[in-house]
Amino acid sequence: LWDVTGKNKYKSNVEEFLDYLWNVDYTPKGLIWLESSQWGSLRYAADLAHFAMQAASLGVDTENSLEFAENQMNYILGDAGRSYVCGWGNNPPERPHHRASSCPNQPKECGWNDFNNQGPNPQVLSGAMVGGPDYNDNYSDDRQNFQTNEVATDYNAGFQS
Repeated sequence: LWDVTGKNKYKSNVEEFLDYLWNVDYTPKGLIWLESSQWGSLRYAADLAHFAMQAASLGVDTENSLEFAENQMNYILGDAGRSYVCGWGNNPPERPHHRASSCPNQPKECGWNDFNNQGPNPQVLSGAMVGGPDYNDNYSDDRQNFQTNEVATDYNAGFQS
């Protein structure tokens, strides 16, 4: 709202929120960790990186904001040892929790046996970010684990923006 209205109270809100971000928990490899991060941890990192980039573009704590955003995006893309983006980087997810990507090529029919298959998904969701690791940076590429392997619009909103 500060960008739209020019009111300093909104700029203060941005500054206070950024100060909060700089002082929350992070995983051992650098992923920001909030109370809600147990489910889809990377969505928060990506959304907050987007917020920080917008703050930087408006001149609010520019250096810290850009460093934070870059660190979070690089974590997602593989700086922590693996990529969390399907079809991208080192050891990307191959089993996202996504029914259609679990299906064989048409004209074969798709059923629960396809979803329960232990192999990689036949359809690669190129560019889709999965939920992400736990507080200790542990991640298992397990289609059944929707908390870490689900792909969703809200997960990818900040990442794709």
